[in-house]
Amino acid sequence: MQRPDVTGFHDVRTGSIQYVVACPNTRNCAIIDPVLDFDEKSGSTATTNADNILDYIHSRDLKLAWILDTHPHADHFSAAHYLKSCTGAPTAIGEHVKQVQQIWQQIYNCPDLACDGSQWDRLFSDGEAFRIGELEVRVMHAPGHTLASISYVIGDAAFIHDTLFMPDSGSARADFPGGSAAKLWQSIQAILSLPGHTRLFTGHDYMPGGRPAQWESSIAEQKERNPHVAGLSEKDFVLLREARDRTLPMPKLILHALQVNIRAGELPRIEENGRRYLKIPLDALPGSTWGS
Repeated sequence: MQRPDVTGFHDVRTGSIQYVVACPNTRNCAIIDPVLDFDEKSGSTATTNADNILDYIHSRDLKLAWILDTHPHADHFSAAHYLKSCTGAPTAIGEHVKQVQQIWQQIYNCPDLACDGSQWDRLFSDGEAFRIGELEVRVMHAPGHTLASISYVIGDAAFIHDTLFMPDSGSARADFPGGSAAKLWQSIQAILSLPGHTRLFTGHDYMPGGRPAQWESSIAEQKERNPHVAGLSEKDFVLLREARDRTLPMPKLILHALQVNIRAGELPRIEENGRRYLKIPLDALPGSTWGS
């Protein structure tokens, strides 16, 4: 079994985990779910996270082969477009991003948005395989959190985005447009059916109880300790997940981030005055719980 070198980069501001996955023999690597820094209070953007990852790659003489997204994120901007502009490496995401684009094209009223996934260099289908150096990568469609969510299975490592968090933190929410608790359960079961030695790398960690950030778990740990998995049936999970989702306010950046992330991280065009502008639709997510 191939064992890739995996390095996680935790963004405290958004709780996101970004990954560099490297082939130990060829030194080819991929970046998974990179973050473009954004401060919603000032409207400022920065490339600190992405530049730190590039510095890491350069310091270890790695060769960037892919920039991979697992889904269009609702809580941070993707740095995929920026990283491609710096490196020329191709970007990729799952093919169902086209459905997500169609949903959000209507919400943002952006008729000029191409809903064909052409903003990425490659769209992966379920079961498709590609390579990072000598490492074979298999794509698993893993809907539920979003329609477009995919997991990347790379040797003994699986990058499972927001489907499951660490065992003390449960699972992803399933109430975004196009989300489904039942489909999320099915995706969780597919992940937990991977070989028992598979290392699971999650997409977020919010450091519950003040513990240090963590992002790697095992299938056994998830089955035994995750309260959204252990001892639950599909019906139990759906009831639990839907009840919890009704109590959660939307992520604070969802309306900021999706208009960027459905374009592979490309920021809005510069207008005549030299500035870029985000478009925030009002009352676009009816029934959402209000945040404090």
